[in-house]
Amino acid sequence: MKRNALVVILLICYISGFAQKNEKKYLSGTGYNDAVKWEFYCTAGNNSGRWTTILVPSCWELQGFGKYNYGLDKNPAEEQGKYRHYFSIPSNWRERAIYLVFEGVMTDAEVRVNEQQVGPIHQGAFYTFKYDITDFLRYGQQNLLEVTVSKRSADESINSAERQADYWVFGGIYRPVYIEARPYEHIERIALDARGDGNITVDVFLKNISVSTSVVARITTLDGNNLGAPFSKPLKRGQTTETLTTQRHQPYLWTAETPNRFGIEIELKSGSRTIHQVVKKFGFRTIEVRPGRGLYINGQMVKLRGINRHCFWPESGRTLSRDINLGDVNLIKNMNMNAVRMSHYPPDEHFLDVCDSLGLYVLDELAGWQTSYAVPIGEKLVKELVTRDVNHPCVIFWDNGNEGGWNVELDDDFAAHDPQKRLVLHPWELYNGINTTHYQTFEQYKKLAENGPDILLPTEIWHGLYDGGHAA
Repeated sequence: MKRNALVVILLICYISGFAQKNEKKYLSGTGYNDAVKWEFYCTAGNNSGRWTTILVPSCWELQGFGKYNYGLDKNPAEEQGKYRHYFSIPSNWRERAIYLVFEGVMTDAEVRVNEQQVGPIHQGAFYTFKYDITDFLRYGQQNLLEVTVSKRSADESINSAERQADYWVFGGIYRPVYIEARPYEHIERIALDARGDGNITVDVFLKNISVSTSVVARITTLDGNNLGAPFSKPLKRGQTTETLTTQRHQPYLWTAETPNRFGIEIELKSGSRTIHQVVKKFGFRTIEVRPGRGLYINGQMVKLRGINRHCFWPESGRTLSRDINLGDVNLIKNMNMNAVRMSHYPPDEHFLDVCDSLGLYVLDELAGWQTSYAVPIGEKLVKELVTRDVNHPCVIFWDNGNEGGWNVELDDDFAAHDPQKRLVLHPWELYNGINTTHYQTFEQYKKLAENGPDILLPTEIWHGLYDGGHAA
């Protein structure tokens, strides 16, 4: 269908008062415990050279395919996995914008729908990415999704940053896959800055604006009750961004001890008619790093007691579930800790959801283990990291890699996508007035803490494997 005809149909829907929210259809399971079978072919190693089936999401080594290898192996496995899956589209999605979303694929992913490549090969194993597949779909019949996954990336800086590390490396579509339908004219995403004094700034990113005349926001309780008056801005045809501001008087604040959250509803309006609505959860809180003094949340000094956490489970590798993430957060809090570092890559987003709801401060980390991404691919992956996680109140710092795995040319890219301008750390280095040095003796740490002048935040102290850590 041509776009001008599509816009006419949408306009009729708007006039009749038909409002649309995002709708989601999973093609995979939501985690390892409800995974869905897809057709699968592995090119080398165990069970290779024939078409069979595999559970999605999963790491294919844990499903009996390919070859296990550790990140420090001198001869890394390089097999590919070829996936096929048939799916249908609801008939009432015909006039919408349809996106195919992957929450995580190790490592390079070439995606085809109905035998047509839908966009550039995605590179980077720990990041959510999506394709607009609206023009590739067949309505009223089955659609074929094909994904070729290369375990080792064609970009050597990705292999250095993600795979040549001190942990097991895997291959596969290891996080969920789903289709999301939005109105053709829609809100693409938002980026929030909700401060402890009640001031709110909302950057709204827009797509295909044609008949929308305004964007309207309102603050709500988590069960949808309005709190205060709505706030809005007018829109023009073709507009791609708008910023809304308001203030909430003396809001309940978000901290790890008091994880109070609210909702924000953002609507595209054509006159009085709602075209598209998105709803996000958020928390009011202000993060300050006062030089030489410490970390302050909502004006109160906070000392971090935390642990590093990998996305890992013995039965499923890096494919997790909401229950696993909930169990991990409860375990950390039950150990009287208030912080967790995402070593050494972004987690599943539902882990951050649990940290938001139960209260845990998070150091969110760009991958990079002693070597870093090159600039072009690094800029793209920083954007994917920050735009996914920017609205989580639990995230208080961004980590640019680990132990020398930072590319300093990427430091300013975090703030470009984050209206809160959260501080960037270089774990294992003194940077931005915070000393994150690793593996000093207790006496050395004591001297650093007493003598200053920098804030001491060692992002690794005791290693659980070999140097007397984890209560050894």
